[in-house]
Amino acid sequence: MLREDDPPERQVEKLRRITGVLIDRIDRLEETRGSAWSMFQAAVALEQEVMARTRELEKAMADLSQRNRELAVARAAAEEANRSKTRFLRAASHDLLQPLSAARLFLAALADTRLDEAQRELTDRLGGAFESVEQLMHAVLDISRLDSQRIEFHRQPVALGDLFSRLAAEYAPVAAAKGLGLTFVQTDAVVESDPVFLRRIAQNLISNAIKYTHRGGVLVGARRRGGTCWLSVYDTGVGIPAVDRNRVFDEFQRLGTESGTPGMGLGLSIVKRACAKLGHPISLTSEAMRGTLFRVGLPLVDAAIDRRAQPPDRMIRALRGRVALVIENDAGMRRGYEMILTDRLGMVARVTGGTAEALATMGDEPPDVILADYNLESGDDGIKAIDALRTSAGHAVPAVMVTARRDPDIARACAAIGVNLMEKPVSPAELGEMLGRLLG
Repeated sequence: MLREDDPPERQVEKLRRITGVLIDRIDRLEETRGSAWSMFQAAVALEQEVMARTRELEKAMADLSQRNRELAVARAAAEEANRSKTRFLRAASHDLLQPLSAARLFLAALADTRLDEAQRELTDRLGGAFESVEQLMHAVLDISRLDSQRIEFHRQPVALGDLFSRLAAEYAPVAAAKGLGLTFVQTDAVVESDPVFLRRIAQNLISNAIKYTHRGGVLVGARRRGGTCWLSVYDTGVGIPAVDRNRVFDEFQRLGTESGTPGMGLGLSIVKRACAKLGHPISLTSEAMRGTLFRVGLPLVDAAIDRRAQPPDRMIRALRGRVALVIENDAGMRRGYEMILTDRLGMVARVTGGTAEALATMGDEPPDVILADYNLESGDDGIKAIDALRTSAGHAVPAVMVTARRDPDIARACAAIGVNLMEKPVSPAELGEMLGRLLG
């Protein structure tokens, strides 16, 4: 505070100090106002940046939404294309396999005749060619079925001993032709699975083992571990290098192609798909040039399986003189059935083309067994034919449906009326075994 009695010098000093303080306050106020203005400008700039980024984000989200719509359309188109493929294969399988089935039957009948060495070689080569085509067709159709959402499995107790016996008869000649040993360890294990696909799994594993084994042999067995039975296929073949073990289950993967190994590389892909669908774990152990072991885990069941079944040769002898009524609209297949049933199995074959002709042929003498194709002419089918014949006969005549259509509806219809189902192309041996079980 200035006082009147203060000397002028002191008053000047006080005024100087007061002026300095005021100037400091004004400077701080200006700095504060400058900071606030800067903050305001920064806020405006930030808001503009946020608005720009928001517009970019909205544009990106619109682009993403458009891409999602395009992907949804593409996915729907792909799914429809896959369904169309499945429908085509299912519809075309009958026409594709029908001539192959007839050719197999004719070739089997030819092989039963007296042939010279050159003719025998030709029939053997033709048989190998037909077998290759059949395996490829089965592989394509199996993959189509396993990829389909409509596939249905028919789980039931399966006796591995019986399965091994059929597989031994099927693959012993193949192994012998390569000079390999093929051993099946007998077992009384009963597992739960779909019998058709379990056999396909075992067939592909055994075929693959024989294909990649050049000396030694193949061993097939079953080992129990708790509630699981491990179906095992071991070979002394070339083995699978560690770098290749993750891809051997993919389509069209073949190892050792430099040695001319046949096949399309679809077998293990089918095994993987079928095991995944059925819930069967699969494992692979291998060592290069030392062999490979495939194992498939199957749930054990406590089921009473009739072990008193007659041996196949005795069942075949029981077919002689028995009457088989064949219903098949294809002339080639009719003739093929007639030759196999008559010449190889010694049965009496009555061949017809449809339900009306079959009823007229049967008359008052029902056959011992009915052998019917599913696809007949003019809306007729094998289910209707079998039902009409059984009604006319007054009892459930044993019947077998042979079809190229892999359709779960057909399988359910056959199961509902107690009809055995076989898929084309059917071999004479499989046909004889089936008829032997029904009539033996």
